[in-house]
Amino acid sequence: MEAIEPRGNWRQRREELLSHGFSWPVIFWLAIIHLGVLAAPFCFSWSGLGLMFVLHWLTGGMGICLGFHRLLTHDSFKTNRPVKYLLAIVGGLAGEGSCIQWVANHRKHHAFSDENGDPHSPRDGGWWSHVIWTAARKPAQEMEEHIQRWAPKLAADRGLIWIDRAFLLSHFVAALAIGAAGYGFGGWGLAVSWVVWGMFLRLAFVLHSTWLVNSASHLWGYRNYETRDDSRNNWWVALFTYGEGWHNNHHAYPRMANHGHRWWEVDVTFTTIRLMKVFGLAWDVIDYKRKEMQTG
Repeated sequence: MEAIEPRGNWRQRREELLSHGFSWPVIFWLAIIHLGVLAAPFCFSWSGLGLMFVLHWLTGGMGICLGFHRLLTHDSFKTNRPVKYLLAIVGGLAGEGSCIQWVANHRKHHAFSDENGDPHSPRDGGWWSHVIWTAARKPAQEMEEHIQRWAPKLAADRGLIWIDRAFLLSHFVAALAIGAAGYGFGGWGLAVSWVVWGMFLRLAFVLHSTWLVNSASHLWGYRNYETRDDSRNNWWVALFTYGEGWHNNHHAYPRMANHGHRWWEVDVTFTTIRLMKVFGLAWDVIDYKRKEMQTG
């Protein structure tokens, strides 16, 4: 992946972020996921493929894009407590860590987007912004300060704390449930296929889809708005991420529930929010009038 030319002391800052070394648990987690992907060609099934896409939308689209991002990070709409917790659980199954830590990282990204302090800017390198930053180790005290600075209300929510602590366990439970369902429908062969495609391949797909917003959507695309960062609208990232790829629009109006600001900018996540509103599951949806478009 290409990188924008670094400016100022960005290389030095990247070295500072890695001054505590790498987080080996994170590296191990990502390695296990990607090693599991290697088994996919040997246990293919059409139902496994379908399961992968359904769970990609459920955990990536509903969990991360709608739950972690638009609800918990930006408060783009309101919902009731059970739905909030359900979205947090489903988002956790995307494999990207605790919703509390996720929200803290993303809020800091907006505060320092493509400036010193941004956790994952391509100006530190394309691969850094895509994946390497996730493995930068933070001491416990530094992580606690980070969360208290950027997500204090979430860190005080007992329900979210419980969901946070159940992160790893939830994946084992999900894998067992998927395997048991596969076994029930077609025996051990289908059970293995569903676990590999519905867990390992799907997790890798969701992770890279989300990471593309951090990397590709700050490298390639067009701009509707003149923002202080390098954010871009990227159609193929939007396709993989249910509308998150309209990233320049989002950086111009972070709290806005609708990320698609032109007629062709399809935003599946916003459509889902509108459906939730129809059924009384979402309210106070932020979709305020936009300023005049700029071609920028």
